Amino acid sequence: MGLLENKKLIIIGDRDGIPGQAIEECVKSIDGVEVVFSATECFV
Repeated sequence: MGLLENKKLIIIGDRDGIPGQAIEECVKSIDGVEVVFSATECFV
């Protein structure tokens, strides 16, 4: 059993770092993970 199994996630990525969509693609392979919100923001 993994740390993120059967959890709901809010993902906030960084425009100059790792975008939210990339993080979302990585966690989709974990059973039971539901992404409720995913965004890429610019923190200046």
